[in-house]
Amino acid sequence: MELKEYIQTVMKRKWLIISIVLVACILSGIKGFFYTTPVYSASAKLVVNQSYEYNGISMLDYNLIQTNLMVINSYKEIIKSKAIMDKVAAAYPDLGLSSDQLISGVSVSSSNESQIMDITFASTSYPQAAKAVNAIAKIFKGQNPSIMKVDNVTVLNEANVSATNPHPINMDPFSSLMISFIVSAMLAVGLAFLLDYMDDTIKTERDIEKALELPMLTLITKMDRSELKRKRPSKPQSHTSTQVGESTYVPAK
Repeated sequence: MELKEYIQTVMKRKWLIISIVLVACILSGIKGFFYTTPVYSASAKLVVNQSYEYNGISMLDYNLIQTNLMVINSYKEIIKSKAIMDKVAAAYPDLGLSSDQLISGVSVSSSNESQIMDITFASTSYPQAAKAVNAIAKIFKGQNPSIMKVDNVTVLNEANVSATNPHPINMDPFSSLMISFIVSAMLAVGLAFLLDYMDDTIKTERDIEKALELPMLTLITKMDRSELKRKRPSKPQSHTSTQVGESTYVPAK
């Protein structure tokens, strides 16, 4: 298909495309502004570090740093395990969260070649999220020596429980509207091309040429009533004379 045919296909079904985009954007706006429960997240940072002492002075060793980087992946799984979350739920009953809820709400990440881990907890209440992530960090730090037989975890900073005006992580209706507009427009245009591809009826002279593979000899254009009235010849005026050949006879009175 040529570009002109693509444009004609889109324009032929433009009202279908516009309707789909409008409905999608309206539904997305209603959900984003009225039916979305705000979700808050809070983060705490842990640093995985171990040093050795030389003449009473703590020294860093490159091999120890590489070891710390390798065990971070193990620490990520340990933090999200039942062994840690059961202790958090038991030690902090005021959170009102079970171990399964703690596991589903927590996420642990770290950047490459970094000894710092970020623990993030998401909840519909920011104070609850902040308290939960701080509790997880403290329990993991306390349990790590008995699990890994090494004490190399330090809480770098905790989440601010008393933060004012925390911003929800899922309340951005304008971004949702933009995404809905783009996605619905793509789907609507795709649907228009699909309907055009499946439509095998003959509507134009070009369709006839493609179907019969024969050249078109003549074309009768469509005319409306106004054009017929304009092109209709006017009635000749009545005369009392009679024309015969090239001479005109006028009867005597």
